[in-house]
Amino acid sequence: MYSYINNQLHCENVDISKLSNEIGLPFYCYSSEILESKYSEIERAFNGKNLLTCYSLKANSNQSIIKTFASMGSGADVVSMGELKRALKAGIPNDKIVFSGVGKSLEEINFAITNNILMINVESISELMKISEQASILNQIAPISIRVNPDISAGDNEKISTGKKQDKFGISYQDILEVYELASSLDNIQIKGVDIHIGSQINNFEPFQEAFNCIAEVINKLKNKNIDIDIIDIGGGIGVNYTDEESLEINQYAQLIEKILEPLDKKIIIEPGRFLTAESGILVTSVIYIKETSDRNFLIVDAAMNDFIRPSLYGAKHKILPIKNFEMSKPENTYDVVGPVCETGDYFVKDYKTSKIEEGDLLAITCTGAYGSVLSSNYNSRPSIPEVLVKDKKFSLIRKKENIEEIIDQDALAEWL
Repeated sequence: MYSYINNQLHCENVDISKLSNEIGLPFYCYSSEILESKYSEIERAFNGKNLLTCYSLKANSNQSIIKTFASMGSGADVVSMGELKRALKAGIPNDKIVFSGVGKSLEEINFAITNNILMINVESISELMKISEQASILNQIAPISIRVNPDISAGDNEKISTGKKQDKFGISYQDILEVYELASSLDNIQIKGVDIHIGSQINNFEPFQEAFNCIAEVINKLKNKNIDIDIIDIGGGIGVNYTDEESLEINQYAQLIEKILEPLDKKIIIEPGRFLTAESGILVTSVIYIKETSDRNFLIVDAAMNDFIRPSLYGAKHKILPIKNFEMSKPENTYDVVGPVCETGDYFVKDYKTSKIEEGDLLAITCTGAYGSVLSSNYNSRPSIPEVLVKDKKFSLIRKKENIEEIIDQDALAEWL
């Protein structure tokens, strides 16, 4: 957890200011206590239910994060061979891994089949036929579920809403029965389940209720065609409280599932990512320059959009905490907190209010544990920043900082140069 002790921000019992002296700036910091407590919230909410939690690696794919959840019994939702290999290396059993995504390559399909994962979520007829062909070549049976696109709008951001008919994901609800009938006719395909995922950062129950009712209807129609399934994969999407929005209550979410889906007597898979990791992380950065103009005031920090792109990419809003706490002693000034990258979109927070700030002060951008480091890049030839995991009084460097020479050495000169 994050709290002030003697006016210094701490992650659990580690002083962030002292940590920055050892790690260097900027860096990501994660709390083991928060990671474990969020996973336990789900376990308590679904206590005694036939449920498998599959952590969605795309939120944060660091080996230490995955292993934290693996040690608590988690499975994994992966969307690439790289994520599948990360899940296996972190100790997640292959029969607890679900492979999602609209564009799986033949190499990825083969790797999933030969590693005997729980199931592959199919998103198109072409993909279904490719999986069947590869399974036949490998002389194996490929376990699959089929993703339904229910044409449901979810969340406030169209870039992370995935269940509308114009989106690239899944099979249209109107066509889903025909695709299941096709799948049932293929010798090397085993139908295990049905899958749905309508989006991310959803903070109201109505879209989930619509989606679960859609799935229940599909299952009943499949049963009438003598196509029985064992698993209902309902995806993720549970929203978190980034600023002052009202987030979903996990117990009510579990009750909704119990009401609509539990009577169907199937194993339920949920795929939380953001819910498990977002609140665990902060991005620690230092104020390089204070720039005040007649129109706007800026705090220019050493982190940049290549380190954390959510505000620029999604218009996402995050809170900022000073590492050193102080009492407001004079009227507040308002600043935009921006990075050094040569883009106007390189910002973290606009209209940040503070009455006391100096160059060299440290700030923490909160709730950066999800879609932070995983979306980072080397834009402007900036090295990726370190990541640290804290547990009580201990900390561990779980990803080292790149150096500029490593980035340059990835280039290869053309033979004529």
